[in-house]
Amino acid sequence: MSEQQRAVGEGLTGDDLLEGVEVDVEVERYAHGGHCVARHDGRVLFVRHTLPGERVRARVTESTPGRSFVRADAVEVLRAAPERVERRCGWSGPGLCGGCDLQHVELAAQRRLKAAAVAASMERIGGLDVTGLLAPEAEPVAGDESGLRWRTRTTFAVDDRGRPGLRAHRSHEIVPVDDCPITVRPALATGVLEQDWEGALAVTAVAPSVGDPVLVPVGERGRPLHEVPRVTEAVATPEGERRWTIGARGFWQVHPGAPATLVSAVLEAAAVQPGDRVLDLYCGAGLLTLPLAEATGDGGQVVGVEAAGPAVDDARAALAEHPWVALVASRVDEAFGLARTDPGRRRPRRGRTRGGPRARHDLLPPTADVVVLDPPREGAGAAVVAAIADLRPRTVVHVACDPAALARDAAAFVARGYELSALRAFDAFPMTHHVECVATFRRADAV
Repeated sequence: MSEQQRAVGEGLTGDDLLEGVEVDVEVERYAHGGHCVARHDGRVLFVRHTLPGERVRARVTESTPGRSFVRADAVEVLRAAPERVERRCGWSGPGLCGGCDLQHVELAAQRRLKAAAVAASMERIGGLDVTGLLAPEAEPVAGDESGLRWRTRTTFAVDDRGRPGLRAHRSHEIVPVDDCPITVRPALATGVLEQDWEGALAVTAVAPSVGDPVLVPVGERGRPLHEVPRVTEAVATPEGERRWTIGARGFWQVHPGAPATLVSAVLEAAAVQPGDRVLDLYCGAGLLTLPLAEATGDGGQVVGVEAAGPAVDDARAALAEHPWVALVASRVDEAFGLARTDPGRRRPRRGRTRGGPRARHDLLPPTADVVVLDPPREGAGAAVVAAIADLRPRTVVHVACDPAALARDAAAFVARGYELSALRAFDAFPMTHHVECVATFRRADAV
């Protein structure tokens, strides 16, 4: 293969698409994950930094013999799409920071791409047609206008010289940066990017909605090098502003408008009635548990289930004045008495064994009126979906951050007699491919 052939892909077959090879391709559809689909000699290329309808020169970045696809970066745009804009960040692009996939896309177009990716996942993976259910654009969250300066929690990797930066896409390589345009200014004003972090492997900058920003350096296995400070977050709920005090490294929505947006969307979808029995699964620090408890009133019952012990403690503190709420510190599958599962994986993690069935937790009721679940990225899985369906709730509200996992869970709910009645996508992570979804399922025979 000549250098000229290697550079422009002249006469190359699909088998010649090795790492470093460049080939001119026509870009087809957008796919969830921040890349678009292109083809060369029958082989699929997943190409980043491009848009549907463009013609680009793509450089192969990963190629595995025998696989039907390769990964690539668009290193030159030969014909631009009208939605293409100048990147807002100098560290975004081929070979640079891997955090933002869509810096080159106009904001409204980003939201259309995300909605289309959700619809495609629901159809291809879940076998569900969501035409008429899903808006053509992902909805912006409260307060978002530019898609920049929204990230209130950013973890910067630290290189062997103590310099903070961000990792390149699918790489351990650290790109030193002196700004991150999606991170809020108060987090950067801590001086996180100016300090020498020798001895740390990463440092997290947190700008809570109440109080001063904090920095948390971490070492091996993500262990904090100092005592982790606690921060306060305030959220507008139908009953007024509510506050949570959580560990700075505990899970919380990173977009400042996302908590209130999700609370509103979930309450609307759940349509909880006074006196209802509600389960809030994977409840974290109780962001949704508290407004759900306020909706049921003291004549109702709410059970929250969460595996992370510190989050359960934080939820207990936030819900101290709501005695009709019970919190279960457990994995959801184990609380249902199921064997431990890893829903998104074809095989167990190496060195990890799955436990056998356990006794169902005493606090889990035999029935429920409403179930809300916000599982981790891999989704709930068929076994947990079946256990939820066995409770015969009239409504299930599924909050999801991965369209593929949501599609798998949605198919499982439909197989168990539920209908997908509503689906909303929220642009809670502008400039990235990530999207937050709220799906509503109604029991087909519910009155």
